[in-house]
Amino acid sequence: MKLFLKGDRCYTDKCAIEKRNYPPGAHGSSYRQKQSEYGLQLREKQKVKRLYGVLEKQFRRLFAEASRRKGISGENLLKLLERRLDNVVYRMGFASSRNEARQIVRHGHIMLNDHKADIPSMMVNVNDVVSVRERSRKHPHIKNAMDAALRKGTTGWVEVDMKNFTGKIVAEPNREELTLPIQEQLIVELYSR
Repeated sequence: MKLFLKGDRCYTDKCAIEKRNYPPGAHGSSYRQKQSEYGLQLREKQKVKRLYGVLEKQFRRLFAEASRRKGISGENLLKLLERRLDNVVYRMGFASSRNEARQIVRHGHIMLNDHKADIPSMMVNVNDVVSVRERSRKHPHIKNAMDAALRKGTTGWVEVDMKNFTGKIVAEPNREELTLPIQEQLIVELYSR
């Protein structure tokens, strides 16, 4: 399944999924086996973990936090994943992919509420201001990502001022705004075994 992990490359013909959409190996194109219910649930969890760049221990901790909160556990999990600093940097258009956003945060190019933020898993709240540091505004990866973001647009729960390299969280992310084909109910079923 196409997860758009490579940034702008996934929108072109060079995307690997467009060329080959079957498992690797000599018999990959003829390999068809019905997946079990557990296999479907595990595949969905692995897809979300890979999409957001989260390891198993962090993912379990986020799921435990999501299940403690009021509301639907699956939607709470996706909201927590969307509120991570690296994902917010990606959503604001300061990076072309979540992996690049994670690296930009890790290298100290991002400020959160006028303080240096270099931990990608930090939770961002409503009314928090995320900005690119003054010395990092000429970085070519950030410039290219912002140009691409002007063409594509941003989500509704963030406001971005491209001239000042700043963005503000105006609301919590909604499930309707997530356009990725994620079936969060399968993840909840997997962890509630």
